[in-house]
Amino acid sequence: MTRFDFGAAREELTADVIVVGGGPAGMCAAIASAREGVQVILVEQGGSCGGMATQGMVGPFMTCYDRKGENMIIRGLFEEIVDRMVERGYALHPSGIRAGTAFTSWIVLGHEHVTPYEPEGLKLVIDEMLEEAGVHILYHTSFLQPVLEGNTLTGVIVSSKRGLDFIRGSVIIDCTGDGDVAARAGVPFEMGNEELGLIQPATMFFHICNADAEAMEADIQANLHNFYRKDGVNYRSFHWRVTEAREKGDWNLKRVSLGLFRMPKPDEWCVNTSRLMGVDSTDNESLTRAEIDGRRQAEHILHFLRKYVPGCENVKLKATASHVGIRESRHIRGDYRLTADDLINGCVPEDSILLAANSVDVHGRFGPTSNEYVAINGDYYGVPYRSLLASGVEQLLLAGRCVSADSTAAGAIRVMPPCMAMGQAAGVAAAMAVHQKITVREVNTQELRETLRARKAYLG
Repeated sequence: MTRFDFGAAREELTADVIVVGGGPAGMCAAIASAREGVQVILVEQGGSCGGMATQGMVGPFMTCYDRKGENMIIRGLFEEIVDRMVERGYALHPSGIRAGTAFTSWIVLGHEHVTPYEPEGLKLVIDEMLEEAGVHILYHTSFLQPVLEGNTLTGVIVSSKRGLDFIRGSVIIDCTGDGDVAARAGVPFEMGNEELGLIQPATMFFHICNADAEAMEADIQANLHNFYRKDGVNYRSFHWRVTEAREKGDWNLKRVSLGLFRMPKPDEWCVNTSRLMGVDSTDNESLTRAEIDGRRQAEHILHFLRKYVPGCENVKLKATASHVGIRESRHIRGDYRLTADDLINGCVPEDSILLAANSVDVHGRFGPTSNEYVAINGDYYGVPYRSLLASGVEQLLLAGRCVSADSTAAGAIRVMPPCMAMGQAAGVAAAMAVHQKITVREVNTQELRETLRARKAYLG
């Protein structure tokens, strides 16, 4: 690992806990830790928290219920955030959202009780919650380098408009999505599915408005009997319109259906349709090409919607995401590597810090048009605290998409509600380590679970 010249940085910031990355996991980690009474600095390279949920415009929040859709099992901070947004009209509560409706792009499997929400509203709510908790927020600040003393992480070097800063901390939580802190600290990782040599495709999300929901619904209902799956490909929403457009030379994307998710306002929809293969989100040139191509694809889809989809004749482009949506990159090696079998068989380890029932969702494994979706067998599965502990490095926790899991298991827990629950657990564990003057590996997991329950997390 390259050593940093401390003469180039000013050591003027100190915190008990440093959270790197303000996405779904990071924002919850920062709030949870600060509420436990420790000093927290949150480092985020963008101008808001939320990550994929705001800058990536990914929506809706996937299910937070058990497999049967009977009980809400991802609660705690996730539920509080949703409740705050619902109260202000920025979200619809998942209890009232059913699978097979416009809110789920008429998908049934794994989509019971999703949460439609407004990204702009989420930005406001998270800013307020961070400030209420007393988090020191550093937007427009990029992580550069971890600082190690032996194998113990003691701080990070960051870059901003004012130059370079050294932030010293007792515990660092890597919520970068790509596992940047862990990777640069020398923790082993896998890049995507190394066995198959694949990384799940990225998507340029965009939002439209001025759509006629009734006309769109009528076309779906008239063709609902014709939804089917063949050769690993799902033929779902408006695939008959895509076929028509392709035959007329108006569709050149490697997709056969549309992902259209109704948002809280009936004329506004989240479009999850573009497909960007082979994107390496740890490489700026790859990201640049993906975002340029993603915006081109968004315009292509917009023209198609106006010409072929009933109810979309007068739709307007509300916004394209400021960051391409990333499904997969590094899987950091932790003390325990969560596997697909663990999830599918409903394993709940004794040190589980969250329960979830999200299905395995792997895009592009059998080609650009494919999607592999596998429901679990039990009511839910557990994510162990050990998967949050970075292998070989002390005082570093993982939360979110980079958590220790194989590629297929990550296809389930990468979605936002589990990431937010992981963030809350990591934040509480970090605060416990600070208060008790112990390492994060020495945290008593049963005490951690009891504290999470007291903070309204559901652990069975």
